[in-house]
Amino acid sequence: MASPVRPRPYRWDVADTLRPARPTPAELAAARQLTIPDVVAPRLGVLFSGINPGLYSAATGHHFARPGNRFWPALYRSGFTPRLLRPDEQDQLLGLGLGITNIVDRATARADELTADELREGGRALLAKAARLAPRWLAVVGVTAYRTAFGEPRAAVGPQELTAGQTRLWILPNPSGLNAHWTPATLARAFAELRKAVDA
Repeated sequence: MASPVRPRPYRWDVADTLRPARPTPAELAAARQLTIPDVVAPRLGVLFSGINPGLYSAATGHHFARPGNRFWPALYRSGFTPRLLRPDEQDQLLGLGLGITNIVDRATARADELTADELREGGRALLAKAARLAPRWLAVVGVTAYRTAFGEPRAAVGPQELTAGQTRLWILPNPSGLNAHWTPATLARAFAELRKAVDA
């Protein structure tokens, strides 16, 4: 029986003093026309899927880049990464068997600007992508978006029955700082549950 995963204590390290400059208001406005390339490779352990890029992420070209987003700390605290990575270090995930994509490519200021049709279309495309790349797990961060994208109104955080080829699906909480229902500690524990499944 696997031992319980204890989230690592979270602390900022020297890497956090080296963050790239913040986008200007003009760059954020222009980011609505941009998309972010996936960080993917065949047969990863986990392919994480965001809902869609925020304007800050689109402006920088890095996933989960907005200050206050807790994705990168949750990866570290749950043991997926050996140290706290910055968003501009996202390509290092591939060497750890991890990747990032999105349900919808279009950048918005808030995820609730997406239409239900966009989410459903993006869900179909995401399943096709997962079937092609064959990660062990496809982890969608955001239960509300998952319910719409995949027509599962009762879906909850954790493993799902839905599959994409040989890939199993998992729902994680939305790591946005706006999601007050999940603290940094409980978010890290949710990510750690997925890591236990990957290691099993």
